[in-house]
Amino acid sequence: MDSGPSGEEPTSWEERYNINLMPSELFLKFRKEIEGYRVGLNLEFYNAPVNEFEAKLVLKPLAHDRIWKFMYEPIHNDVRILSKKIPITKFLNLQVGIGHSFKLHATGWKWKLTTCLGGDGVSRIRNKTSLVLCPGMDLRFGWRADYVLPEITGAVGTGEPLFNMNSGRLQASLDRVEAILTHTSPKDQVRLYTPFKRYQKRI
Repeated sequence: MDSGPSGEEPTSWEERYNINLMPSELFLKFRKEIEGYRVGLNLEFYNAPVNEFEAKLVLKPLAHDRIWKFMYEPIHNDVRILSKKIPITKFLNLQVGIGHSFKLHATGWKWKLTTCLGGDGVSRIRNKTSLVLCPGMDLRFGWRADYVLPEITGAVGTGEPLFNMNSGRLQASLDRVEAILTHTSPKDQVRLYTPFKRYQKRI
């Protein structure tokens, strides 16, 4: 069989096709909607590559055309204002932010291009799937899949094998699990709630 994009051929089917259901990130989010704004407290736990904990205070407008959100990280004593992800193409987004570190007494800009596709011969799908359990209680799962499609080739009279097959590769994982608790007025809960509503958002 042909070797993978990195030049190293997997030695077993377990290495070629692997699905990891142990999330590396666990988030607990509390949200309160006030006068057209959403105030949130995020508790973020990371177990890979090292054990870390972060807390964030988030403020952003509820309007669909919102263009910014404010974040404060009390542990690192950082303040940031981030733009929403601006679509450049169908699969490419741009995000811009400005931040200030009170520890370092420094202010700087950052920008980031994100896509759901991979590179170097490997294709990637990254999605967020949400599940509404009840009014004010959501679960969100962030998952990804890196894959190389199977390929069959052959040749006659060229010195190459008559039949050659690359069985492809799939590496999938459940990266993040989020529990989101949102406090809204009873009127808004009745209007917005649909039992076990599912949707997917490509990131």
